[in-house]
Amino acid sequence: MAEPNYRLQHYMFLLSKHFRKILLGLVLLILLFTSIKTVGPEEEGVVLYVGQYNRTVEPGLSFILPFGIEEMKKIPVQRQMKQEFGFRTVATGNSSEYSKENFSDESLMLTGDLNLANVEWVVQYRIVNSFHYLFQVRDADKALRDMSESAMRKIVGDRTVNEVLTVGRQEVASSVEVLLQRMCDEYENGIRIDQVVLQDVNPPEPVKPSFNAVNQAQQERETLINQAESEYNRIIPRARGEADETVQLAEAYALKRVNAATGEAARFNSLFEEYVKAPEVTKKRIYLETMERLLPKIGDKVIVDEKGNNVLPLLNLNQPEKK
Repeated sequence: MAEPNYRLQHYMFLLSKHFRKILLGLVLLILLFTSIKTVGPEEEGVVLYVGQYNRTVEPGLSFILPFGIEEMKKIPVQRQMKQEFGFRTVATGNSSEYSKENFSDESLMLTGDLNLANVEWVVQYRIVNSFHYLFQVRDADKALRDMSESAMRKIVGDRTVNEVLTVGRQEVASSVEVLLQRMCDEYENGIRIDQVVLQDVNPPEPVKPSFNAVNQAQQERETLINQAESEYNRIIPRARGEADETVQLAEAYALKRVNAATGEAARFNSLFEEYVKAPEVTKKRIYLETMERLLPKIGDKVIVDEKGNNVLPLLNLNQPEKK
């Protein structure tokens, strides 16, 4: 028993001899660990002096007062963050995995026409003011979740279930984004909303089959309406074109007849004016013009004198020559 006691005494002696060096080494380690801080490239360091804001440091190596006198909080001001509502992403990659928990307490909403809709959405945001983010609102992330849910319920509550489920989804997302940003500016929480995305909007599970049947009937109705409009657009313009063509032909025919009648009337009037000036000359001219048109159409021609006593046969030039 003497030898173990001797060893223990020896170890105690060595410990007491180097105790100051060991203690000094521990103090130096604590000093380095609590005074040297590294701020990442996407971060901003907010230094607190005895719990109060002191300064903001940029990315890189920084030094603060050790032993808890100063404390640094790193805020990711250059990173886009997101909050998920109605679902949770467990793993990302080629095929994302989602939590199987039920989050209907935050996604089930009442629409303006007193129907229920299960709305899943994502809020993407950035921290633009680290001081406001830390000190203006207590737990800014939780406050943002509450504001996002409140804004979504307000916008969905002003629209019908069909708008939320179908054509009004983009408008709902845009309205929530504007309203949420206005709330963030009012609370001065240092957050900027980048985008609000509706991931999925479905009716509640108990009424989903009935809603799907109604939705299918509406789609069939839209299909029939589109087919009817297509047929209308194909037939009506052609009928209108044919009607316009008929009207234009009728107008052209009427214009032709009117112009011809106007010309004949003008020719008759000019002829009558000349007749009034010289009746005998006009009669003779009309007679000669008429005979000029008629004589070429007569086969055999005979010229007689005034008394009709002498008949002078003309050469019958129309008969074939005798061989």
